[in-house]
Amino acid sequence: MDDPSIKQRIKRVLVESLVLDGLDPEEIEDEVSLRDELGLDSVDALELVLGLETEFAIKIQGKGLDQETFRTVSALASFVEQRLQEAPGVEEGQAPAQS
Repeated sequence: MDDPSIKQRIKRVLVESLVLDGLDPEEIEDEVSLRDELGLDSVDALELVLGLETEFAIKIQGKGLDQETFRTVSALASFVEQRLQEAPGVEEGQAPAQS
């Protein structure tokens, strides 16, 4: 699954989370290096995780969460798509049920 809307939403979260004033989400290439070209550091990655959890109503922790995940928008989109598939029945924008 390669949903372009997921990438668009990730780009918007990137701009908001990293406070990239003056950068339009549509200007961010799918393969741009988040670290080298957008300046993503470990603190930014935490902010980005929080933004993505809110945007996609998913929990991001543990499995698969490494530097490779935060390499590019495409890599991040693959990770988010996987997390969305692991939480079946969760509507977009709706938090998963707590047990």
